Amino acid sequence: MKKAIVIYKSRYGFTKRYAQWIAQELDAELMEAGRIKPSDLRNYDVIIYGGGLYAGGVNGVSLITKSFQSIADKSLYLFTVGAADVSDEKNINSIRSSLSKVLTPEMESKINIFHFRGGIDYPRLNFIHRIMMSMMVKMIRKKPEAELSKEEKDMLATYGQVVDFTDKSAIVTMIDAIKARK
Repeated sequence: MKKAIVIYKSRYGFTKRYAQWIAQELDAELMEAGRIKPSDLRNYDVIIYGGGLYAGGVNGVSLITKSFQSIADKSLYLFTVGAADVSDEKNINSIRSSLSKVLTPEMESKINIFHFRGGIDYPRLNFIHRIMMSMMVKMIRKKPEAELSKEEKDMLATYGQVVDFTDKSAIVTMIDAIKARK
């Protein structure tokens, strides 16, 4: 396989876990986003970036978007990690809609995008994330029980706890796609 790197930006550890699994499966270099310079990206044939989803944005994706013109000829992959159920097409559409605000059409056509389910560690949330989650839960609690989605019911049932949906088998499709593009 060509020279590959997996870069990640992880706040609570879920994205880092996926990045480690992907790097291990591909025998690729693993690097935290803050430790690599955009100019270093030119040294790789395959660039895989992973970031957590926060308020609709991908944590640290600007490393890729700002460097895009100099790396557009590389094999580019982006994976997102969030608490939302990625088997739900509505959630995927919402993530893709948010991504389209930061990725140009050219980037969207060139970057292979994958979505993984992470989790939430309420006790470790920073102040801003804690407030955001509190507001979301308050909004959900106002809904009639019959109108709640399964995901909303699960959120209410697990609020304040550590919830981990990471699944190593979720990376198989991405790994296969990368290996097929040797």
